[in-house]
Amino acid sequence: MGVSGSGKSTVGRELAAVLDVPYAEGDEFHPAANVAKMAAGIPLDDADRAPWLDAVAGWMAEHTAGGGVITCSALKRAYRDRLRAAAPAAFFLHLAAPRDELAHRMTERSGHFMPASLLDSQLAALEPLGPDEHGTVVDATQPAAELARAGAAVLAGDTAR
Repeated sequence: MGVSGSGKSTVGRELAAVLDVPYAEGDEFHPAANVAKMAAGIPLDDADRAPWLDAVAGWMAEHTAGGGVITCSALKRAYRDRLRAAAPAAFFLHLAAPRDELAHRMTERSGHFMPASLLDSQLAALEPLGPDEHGTVVDATQPAAELARAGAAVLAGDTAR
């Protein structure tokens, strides 16, 4: 989980490889209208996110038994609660990085619909993991392979918060 530019896709692919489980790119579950809205620089609201969260939750529910890694911003506690309703054992690896680093990453990448102009709206919406949530925060400025190994180690020890 994390805002755009935090490295969710890169770390997610690495983590899935380390764990030898299926991987899904959460952005691919967005309805076309959401992608168009974000590409136009318009932030999504809760109603926009609902069908996307339901699709992500569906994937999570399908992969509960064997495990899986899916990327999802999961910015708000209510969103994470919605995902956990479908997959109660879900673990959230929150990739956190300074705003300037996030903005730099967003402006450097190509082929992504999310403009850097939406970063501040995502940061404003972001609600940190609560002490009762199954997950942990990692420094997303570290190399993706290192973060994947750390995430796998936390999962192996189930030492969430």
